[in-house]
Amino acid sequence: MQFADIGLGAVALRPPKPEDTPGLRWAATAIPAPLGSKVPTLRPSRAALLAFWDDDAAFDRFLGDSPIAARVAGGWSARLEPLRAHGEWPGLDPSISKSRKTNYDGPVAVMTLARTRMPQIVRFMRTSRKAEKPIANAAGNTWATGLAKPPFFATFSLWDSVEAATNYAYGASPANHDDAIHVDRKKPFHHESAFIRFRPYDIKGNLDGKNPL
Repeated sequence: MQFADIGLGAVALRPPKPEDTPGLRWAATAIPAPLGSKVPTLRPSRAALLAFWDDDAAFDRFLGDSPIAARVAGGWSARLEPLRAHGEWPGLDPSISKSRKTNYDGPVAVMTLARTRMPQIVRFMRTSRKAEKPIANAAGNTWATGLAKPPFFATFSLWDSVEAATNYAYGASPANHDDAIHVDRKKPFHHESAFIRFRPYDIKGNLDGKNPL
């Protein structure tokens, strides 16, 4: 995961292609929008690059050789080890645990990925806004952002612990996030989606003058 303030060119930034990038399984670019704000506001000068790699060596080669990597250098980046996943997504290892219970003690990153059905975008946005509102004051939340390049939508958040992330996602109070999950199950918003929890093991750089962790 990489974020960088690169100017208005962020909107047009294209992801690397797996067929042209050894070791790359999947990648996407998007524009961030803070979660939990009263008014949803895109950051058109900030680019996010999300990618799944075979290993660190493949990512290191990309950092050293790719013009796209040079565009987002100097921002904030995190290398993430998946702990559990729900759903399916291109490039996601199917052997990753699907258990909600994670045998891990430490900070976690949570990513949601979705390719939304175009007729469902307005309904999805309305429902997700209700789910996002509590995150600004959620116990244990360090930083959170939405990511958009329709029909691709995602979220990325950092938490003090697995317990904090789980309480927000499935806790009884506030119930907005869990309610959104049930609404989607009754009438799906997306063609495909995934929820992934990670262990951040290498963090570099900063955003807005601070390192979120």
